[in-house]
Amino acid sequence: MEKTRNINEFHGDAAAPPPHEGARGKEAKDGAPKCDTSASEVVGGVVGVVENISDFEKRKTASGHAHFHRLGWKRLTVVLIVEAIALGALSLPSTFASLGMVAGVILCVSIGLIAVYTSYVVGQVKLKFPHATTYADAGRLMMGRFGYELFGAMFVFLLTFLTASHCLTGTIAFQTITQSGLCSLVFGVVSAILLLALAVPPSFAEVAILGYIDFVSILLAIGVTIIGTGVQASNAPGGLAAVNWSAWPKEGITFSEAFIGVSNIAFAYTFAMCQFSFMDEMHTPKDYTKSICLLGLIEIVIYTLTGALIYAFVGQDVKSPALLSAGETLSRVAFGIALPVIFISGSINTTVLARYIHGRIFKDSIIRFINTTKGWLTWLATLMAITVVAWVIAEAIPIFSDLLSIMASLFISGFTFYFPAMMWFMLIKEGKWNARENILISLLNGLIFVIGLVLLVGGLYASITDIVLNFRNGDVRGSFVCEA
Repeated sequence: MEKTRNINEFHGDAAAPPPHEGARGKEAKDGAPKCDTSASEVVGGVVGVVENISDFEKRKTASGHAHFHRLGWKRLTVVLIVEAIALGALSLPSTFASLGMVAGVILCVSIGLIAVYTSYVVGQVKLKFPHATTYADAGRLMMGRFGYELFGAMFVFLLTFLTASHCLTGTIAFQTITQSGLCSLVFGVVSAILLLALAVPPSFAEVAILGYIDFVSILLAIGVTIIGTGVQASNAPGGLAAVNWSAWPKEGITFSEAFIGVSNIAFAYTFAMCQFSFMDEMHTPKDYTKSICLLGLIEIVIYTLTGALIYAFVGQDVKSPALLSAGETLSRVAFGIALPVIFISGSINTTVLARYIHGRIFKDSIIRFINTTKGWLTWLATLMAITVVAWVIAEAIPIFSDLLSIMASLFISGFTFYFPAMMWFMLIKEGKWNARENILISLLNGLIFVIGLVLLVGGLYASITDIVLNFRNGDVRGSFVCEA
């Protein structure tokens, strides 16, 4: 088999885009050279003319390209829901307890609308530069090779830690459900295996099938928690009127506590991070606006109602996640219902990360299409390596939860807020920023950029303060601790 030779190298917007719908028309409009698609292959997300390619490679490349371009806007919505909405939604009632009902509702709605807009900007970049297959490619467009490596490293670190977080959450869920004396490390291994197994399908169109189960799971878990806490509050002495909730922030709240609450809401809207990867599989990428608008509406409704209702039913003593406030029996039921969302939402982080790593290693080979023996073996090896690293991180780092907060402050503030604002100024804006047609949108993006920096600095300060406090109070667990 002779080696494929790609004559179009990826150098930012100089590369030719893949044959998404409308891409070839854009080539003609921009005066870019046209390729005869009968002699073209898609390798690494880039169209390149190839020579001396075998019939086997042609078949595998064609079938691989078709397999990874089956995503419509409805399935994209489901995939975004899987990535965005997880058990973290049930941590919002405790955030409402810190910030108060008024601030909680205002922040859930306003930050949700901002997240929809920044996701729209990310989609516009993808449409303008179809060859940008991951967030790292957007970094290359803005900052060259340095941006590519920087954004890529941030992408890898954050997705690895998110996978580790779901591994740890799975352990807690199994411990709560079983209430057995079994070592927690065993549940950790079981959680890691489940995350690995669910990440095996490489196409996001296949992930979307699991997404329906994921969405039903989180809705049922939230519903059970809301109903359970509501019934408990109604049956308690004094009924609902006796619940100690407040419209305003709790008395004596510190800056660190308040900012952790703000960060929890902001970081719940993180769907822009993987959007380049998801849109790259769409057969009609311009339809992405339908997906992000629907997702934004769903997230705003779920987050606002979950935070407000459970806080109103439980009051200042609400736990995080809130299903622990539903009583021992009901919390076990809710955790059981939530198992699919814990592992399906966790596995998509592994899949996205593995696609980035695998695609980067084998960008000029048919192996990247994962439809050959070598393709599947390398894909499974990549998944296993990510899962093992994530499990070790979750079990070995005593301050894992606080470290995850630091990672979120460092990276999610950029992926969701100030990076999209930078993209608009550097890649989307036409003309001067203060031109009549640009002034309002420029001010909006400038405000979003500042919000992102505030979340970055404030989130880091609050997370580091929390770490210091935990060490001072001795609330730090050991590494690889076998808790029953």
